[in-house]
Amino acid sequence: MEKLTFYAVSAPEKLDRIGAHRYGYVVIAMEALDQLLMACHSQSIKPFVESFLHMVAKLLESREPDLQVLGTNSFVKFANIEEDTPSYHRRYDFFVSQFSAMCHSTHEDVDTRKRIRVAGIKGLQGVVRKTVNDELQAIIWEPQHMDKLIPSMLFNMQDRSGQDGEENPGALAESCFRELLGRAAYGNMNNAVRPVLVHLDNHHLWDPNEFAVSCFRIIMYSIQAQHSHHVIQQVLNHLDTHNRNTPRVRAGIVQVLLETVAIAAKGSVGETDAFSFESENTTPPNLWLGPTVLEVFNTLLKHLRMSVDFELGETSRRNSGSSVSSNRGKESEERIVQNAIIQTIGFFGGNLPDYQRAEVMMFIMGKVPVYGTPCHTLDTVKIGSVNKWTHVTSGFKSKSMAAALPPPFLDPLFSISLMEDNELRQLVLEILHNIIDRHDNRAKLRGIRIIPNVAALKIKREKISKQDVAFMKKHGQQLYRHIYLGCKEDDNSHKNFELLFTTLAVLTIELANEEVVIDLIRLAVALQDMALANEENMSMFIRCGIMALVAAYLNFLSQMIANPPFCQHVSKVIELRNMDAPYLLPEHIFRDKCPTPESLDKDDRPLYFQTADMAECLAGPGYNAERLSIPYVPQVTDEDRLTRRKSFVDTISLQVDIVSNSLPDKSQLAEEITFETYDRSEEQRREKRRQVMEKFQKAPFEEIAPTANMLHDRLAQIFELTIRPPPSPSGVVSISAGHAQHQSVPVYEMKFPDLCVY
Repeated sequence: MEKLTFYAVSAPEKLDRIGAHRYGYVVIAMEALDQLLMACHSQSIKPFVESFLHMVAKLLESREPDLQVLGTNSFVKFANIEEDTPSYHRRYDFFVSQFSAMCHSTHEDVDTRKRIRVAGIKGLQGVVRKTVNDELQAIIWEPQHMDKLIPSMLFNMQDRSGQDGEENPGALAESCFRELLGRAAYGNMNNAVRPVLVHLDNHHLWDPNEFAVSCFRIIMYSIQAQHSHHVIQQVLNHLDTHNRNTPRVRAGIVQVLLETVAIAAKGSVGETDAFSFESENTTPPNLWLGPTVLEVFNTLLKHLRMSVDFELGETSRRNSGSSVSSNRGKESEERIVQNAIIQTIGFFGGNLPDYQRAEVMMFIMGKVPVYGTPCHTLDTVKIGSVNKWTHVTSGFKSKSMAAALPPPFLDPLFSISLMEDNELRQLVLEILHNIIDRHDNRAKLRGIRIIPNVAALKIKREKISKQDVAFMKKHGQQLYRHIYLGCKEDDNSHKNFELLFTTLAVLTIELANEEVVIDLIRLAVALQDMALANEENMSMFIRCGIMALVAAYLNFLSQMIANPPFCQHVSKVIELRNMDAPYLLPEHIFRDKCPTPESLDKDDRPLYFQTADMAECLAGPGYNAERLSIPYVPQVTDEDRLTRRKSFVDTISLQVDIVSNSLPDKSQLAEEITFETYDRSEEQRREKRRQVMEKFQKAPFEEIAPTANMLHDRLAQIFELTIRPPPSPSGVVSISAGHAQHQSVPVYEMKFPDLCVY
């Protein structure tokens, strides 16, 4: 062997002849070839390589496992040699096919099968190392080769039963898979990922999807960070191709998508040059960005809508008399899909920069309806869309509230806060906390309670900016209205009152100047009066809960503005309640099985916060205490008509209300008119006139303006009920017994305007 090696080194031009005319035992011959190959690094080695590879191919074609392993080992040694110049004509198609076949060996002997599979994986790894860095061998990335390479690795990664010892086919295949993906260039990503998706489809690995998730974890951690969006786009496209598949398959794909997004969000920054940051202080995004970011949301929202439609279709079929148990199972499976999509959208949006989160929230608002459609079709979508906003707004930090809460987003969000669903209202409040609380004070305010020392909480706050002052002037009344209306919902729970308390506290910290403080006190007094008057026939728990909320908030507010007389008044009321009416405090009413009174007596004035006393405490520079004497009245809008669930009976009752309100009461007609009754009515008219004048003189413009639109709103509602479209020859649609009927109108019976007749 030494002589042969010396001869080959001294006369490399004879290498080809030495390799072609070898005889003797195969093992000795291959050992000789291996040593010749390792000893010679001249350019003249190339003619010899063809003979060498031909010999290796003969060994791989044999049916003897020992010879296959021997040939593979020789090929691996060859693959580790770095050649000076690229090969123009050498191809590895045969070796890819043969090594892939060895990876799928089904030899009856377990140990032999394992040896063959390990050899096949090592051979593929050798092909990858020999070709990926050779520009002339880019053909290895073509689909016909990737369709053999990738499934061979995945097959061994998946089948890890009985794999132990030093040479583990599964671990070796995973290492090769990582190496291949790590070498993938920008243009090769699609060809590398597509066979993975096809393999998961062919072997039904989306349900359950543990292996699929594992594969994409490996992919995302192996590829270059700037290629992450290629993988995400591939999974999205695959989800589109499976839009009619079973719910569990779609849920499995969405969960894989969530995993890829989560890994991409940990530090990979992609096409950030597609955007310009607003300022130098803007934090660069964690997640890949680019022109496809809204396309991702569009695709996910489309699949969410489809899932809801599938669920509703199953529900309607179930109601028509089909199998109840099977349909319930499908319905619950669709919920799995919806929850997975919602979680993915939320996580994806939560990793975008602040300025883009606002765009995404607007995009979601435009794509997912939250009102104006039948209620039974939107329960999942409404909760899902609000859940997405909760994730998207988490960690949101905006310098201006006007930018964080633009009207096209704020108005529909508040509309949801008036829904009859308890969970929806809680989610809306949490979204407001995410956006308004810019100094992360929520954790310190958790739990509705009487805080003995607010200063000990070390609340973080800054001076209110001019932009935020303008925002409160424009939208403050809207915020107060929804807090007011949200307090009196019959299904409010302990958590609802906790979130309402946090909302008031965060508003005070972030957005309250002297004018807003007065408005918030007026709101608190109005809530107290509403609970006492009980015109809404609220339960005693709700009334006591509102009282406890007012006490907890005024205790917090009085300490935040550091007004000793105000603090003293609030503390006095709280002390009296502790002794005589503990059910009016949060520590008691929200405790399990807390006894409640039969009624609340308005005459127990010391138990309630008095407007006159608070106005006296706030008298002096800084606060316009006179405005406290003006009772807070929520804005009158037609928002309830959009958000509350109206029925045909509600529409008829509106007509009855209009007519009945316009007619005098019979008792009034029958009442005998005397000088005393005339004087009394005259005095009532004067008092009412005085209150109206005082309101228009002192109340904020935002409270006065809506009253000018009340007549217009009433007329619009009446016109909606009375005005009907003109008759048409094609027929008029009428509703009878819940079914639409077309009634044809002959042309000769139609009444045309004079100008239309000739």
